[in-house]
Amino acid sequence: MRYLLAALAAVLLLPLAGAAPAWHAYHSTITELRHNAAKQQLELSVKVFTDDFEKAISQGQPKPVNLTDAGPRPLALAAAYLQRTLQVRTVAGAALPLQVLGMQPENDGYWLFCKVPLPGPVSGVQLRQAMMLEAFGDEMNIVNLEANGKKQSALFRAGHEQEVLTW
Repeated sequence: MRYLLAALAAVLLLPLAGAAPAWHAYHSTITELRHNAAKQQLELSVKVFTDDFEKAISQGQPKPVNLTDAGPRPLALAAAYLQRTLQVRTVAGAALPLQVLGMQPENDGYWLFCKVPLPGPVSGVQLRQAMMLEAFGDEMNIVNLEANGKKQSALFRAGHEQEVLTW
């Protein structure tokens, strides 16, 4: 399964590595999730397509959001969106705070950076990755977890937005 997800990620995200057209026939994100045991935190990097993410965070706004606009509005809206759609809980179900650190443009996408402080040594978390599912029915959110020297992958989509990840 891990190899299938890795192959799917490579095919879907290949345009993010080079100069690809702004439109695309699929909708996806990729989340790199790293368990930092020394700091007792999860470190997240989420890659999104700019046009898809702008559409998602513009829903309900009086005017469309442009991530390149000056000022705090784009990051504030991105952070609020992440906190609604990307949630981490303990295995027992206690909510953990997602801290949005910033975002950085890259080609036709953005990297969004977050961290989640953990309540102590843990062996897993519940992850809800529902980004852009409300905007795109075919959205696929790929999560790659690195913890304790091991790697695993999970695929989140409509009808499967939540999963327990253990290490």
